[in-house]
Amino acid sequence: MKKILSILFICSMALITYAADAVEFKASAPAQVIMGNPFQLTYSVNQRAKDLRAPEFVDFDYIAGPYTSQSSSTSFVNGKRTSSFTLTYTYTLIPNKEGTFTLPPATIKVDGQQYTSNGVRITVLPPDQPSNMSTASQQSNANASIQPREATNANAENIFMRTLVSKTKVHEQEVILLTYKLYFAGVDVAQFTNNTRLPEFKGFLKQELEIGEIQTELEHYNGRNYQTAVIYRTLLFPQRSGDIVIDPAQFEAVLRVQNRAQVRSIFDDFFNSYTTVAKPLTAPSVTIHVSELPAGKPAGFSGGVGQFAINSRISNTDLQANEAVTLTLTIQGTGNMKLLKTPAVDWPEGFEVYDPKVTNNFKNSLSGVSGTKTIEYLAIPRAGGTYTIPAVQFAYYDTQADTYKTLSTPEYTLNIARSANEESSAAVVNNFVQKENIQQFGSDIRYIYTNDQPRFIQQASSITFGSLAFWAWYGAPSLLAAILFFLFRKQIKENADITRVRYKKANKVAQRRLKAAEKLLKENQKEAFYEEIERAAWTYLSDRLSIPTAQLNKENIAQILSNKGVSQTIIGELHRVLTTAEFARYAPTSDHAMQDMYNDTTNIINQLENAKL
Repeated sequence: MKKILSILFICSMALITYAADAVEFKASAPAQVIMGNPFQLTYSVNQRAKDLRAPEFVDFDYIAGPYTSQSSSTSFVNGKRTSSFTLTYTYTLIPNKEGTFTLPPATIKVDGQQYTSNGVRITVLPPDQPSNMSTASQQSNANASIQPREATNANAENIFMRTLVSKTKVHEQEVILLTYKLYFAGVDVAQFTNNTRLPEFKGFLKQELEIGEIQTELEHYNGRNYQTAVIYRTLLFPQRSGDIVIDPAQFEAVLRVQNRAQVRSIFDDFFNSYTTVAKPLTAPSVTIHVSELPAGKPAGFSGGVGQFAINSRISNTDLQANEAVTLTLTIQGTGNMKLLKTPAVDWPEGFEVYDPKVTNNFKNSLSGVSGTKTIEYLAIPRAGGTYTIPAVQFAYYDTQADTYKTLSTPEYTLNIARSANEESSAAVVNNFVQKENIQQFGSDIRYIYTNDQPRFIQQASSITFGSLAFWAWYGAPSLLAAILFFLFRKQIKENADITRVRYKKANKVAQRRLKAAEKLLKENQKEAFYEEIERAAWTYLSDRLSIPTAQLNKENIAQILSNKGVSQTIIGELHRVLTTAEFARYAPTSDHAMQDMYNDTTNIINQLENAKL
């Protein structure tokens, strides 16, 4: 045991030593530079090295270098000694043309072994175009004093916000990337955002993107080079067609301004020489032109817009009756993933089916919401035989191909063997019908009755064939069974019709889901609440209209209800409830809005119930 521990200790120390001595050789330079302006390219290595071989600077003019510098440090933390060493080579270059260029890697030798750095990508921006102001005006502005509470050079040309969208013409549910970006030049920004007021984004489902620490970079815009910073980013999914206006957004930047007041002492240059000024900024509005999805939506369309793929697997194809089987579907892609409806599986008759379990694994990126939606369907076959689970259809609108596409899973054949429970149940029924019951007496031995006429024979002979007592004793149970059969045969027939059973229990199932939604409302579980509300409405419609949920959509629901004589007022209210519930799951809502949604859903289900579909 001691030998094993010693070996493990030596290996761990070797790994630590290797990690500490690992050579890191890196190249770094600004991502953007301005034409004609010099910049520095640096190579750094964490070990003592020699024989640096820099690449040929084809698109840049060599000005100076390499200048060599080195630094080292040692620290003790909790008795542990940590040391570091950095050797740096610095070149000064100047770009000789505009464009984006990549400097090849450099090489260096450490202890006789050669190492290669990373390449560096540099964008050369054009210089600022000459201003239209006269030389006198420029000189006047250069000499103008800046008061402590006003930044005279913080005008609309030197600092402003832009509203950038990836697209202005899209289809419903097609993702849009919206960015609010700050541009500034000639001003010192101390704080990028303060007192931000964003629009409500009415008509869109919003999914914010994390920015992290705000970084600045150079950008050439309208003939001038600006420092830029992305202040806010979000993904927008339009929920209706038509022109949707995104209102202006309000921001506030804090500028640092140097005081130019009368100098009272030499310390004024060191103390209180700067003040801060709040600069209100407005990002302009933008209009998005949203088109309806093309007509001819295929069967199995679940509202998906983007690019998707689907695959499936089944837990077992050879099993016994009363043994559970799980069918798993995985939808993968990029688009409005959070709005995808769960595809319906057409299970064979005789299967007990449970609500599917849905697991979402989504990630927000600049191209949209991507990830996987995994649905697990659990069912239990109650009888033996060979059954087929048909292929599951998943249709979506492909924004790149500008057309509908339908994906299909393979169909599965299940071989269900009779279970032991089935056989034992049949045996019990058979024994009950064909054999007499065995009665256990209170004692092991019964003495022989010696009288000529046993009492039990006398009692049995008292009921003669054809007598009233005979028919009462033997005929009454048969008559009662016949009466019960005729009384309940209608109910038995109705229970065999699963569609009819679902139709009759639609309201009961919906009320049970609404009760669950009310509990989620009180617990303020917003997403789960709206999901339960949606399921209550869609399940009720599916059961009442005898149409699978996957084949239902707002358009054919309206048509079917209209054909059944339901008023347009009720149809319009139902459409509003379905749209609002679908939108509100991922949009910011208040407790009052959730209560209104609960009341509206309850009312519309009651109205449809009174309409006697």
